[in-house]
Amino acid sequence: MKVAAVQMTSTRDVPANLAEAGRLVAEAAELGAKLVVLPENFSFLGATDADRVAAIEPFGDGPAQRFLTETAARHGIWLVGGTIPIRDRGERASSRSLLVAPDGRTAAHYDKIHLFDVDVPGGATERYSESATTLAGGRVVTAPTAVGRIGMTVCYDIRFPALFHRLSVLGTDVLVVPAAFTVPTGQVHWLPLLQARAIESLVYVVAAGQWGEHAGGRKTYGHSIVIGPWGEIVGELSAGVGVVCVELDMARLAVLRQRFPTVQHRREL
Repeated sequence: MKVAAVQMTSTRDVPANLAEAGRLVAEAAELGAKLVVLPENFSFLGATDADRVAAIEPFGDGPAQRFLTETAARHGIWLVGGTIPIRDRGERASSRSLLVAPDGRTAAHYDKIHLFDVDVPGGATERYSESATTLAGGRVVTAPTAVGRIGMTVCYDIRFPALFHRLSVLGTDVLVVPAAFTVPTGQVHWLPLLQARAIESLVYVVAAGQWGEHAGGRKTYGHSIVIGPWGEIVGELSAGVGVVCVELDMARLAVLRQRFPTVQHRREL
């Protein structure tokens, strides 16, 4: 079964972003992908809180959500819609990732649990306060698909192993990680964190990243990647806009889990 991670350089222009996402998803489908993952903020990536507020959609309607529904149905694929700012739980919007089925229905949705409120170490001053405009989620989400059971996460989540432990207990086969990693943190932490999450739970990880320079001068790391359950890199797109599409060997995954049953060996401490 083939899966694909899409790498984008999203802007403030929602229609342009959706057109670009549509082109890249079509490319992934042409390559045979049955599961396609878009990056975090695929439909909109602005410079200010006011920018983000202007892009908020109500749950169940809006241009980004319609795009996901129509695109998944058009290509007959499972489509992970990065994240969309969606308001349905109060004044602040959730950073919501949608899993859309090949018939266009929303099979599952996940609200980003761990919000990026940090001062990024490095030469330039980068400060982020995601919680100022975003409402944190509180649900761990998995869903069955034709590819396997999908575990849903977003970007900063990969620094918190407890979430991934819970996802593995729930039977996850493939972890999806839409992301917009900063360059300074990506250079040192992106690959080892993703490999750790794959190895500790014996799962495939499909991580789709933003890449390049965005509104306000923000730069993202890219390196969209698929990692196997032994920590091996199955496919990677380091830079540029594009698609990385690879085959997942689910039979090998089953054998590996049988021979090396780390999930069953875990003890609560």
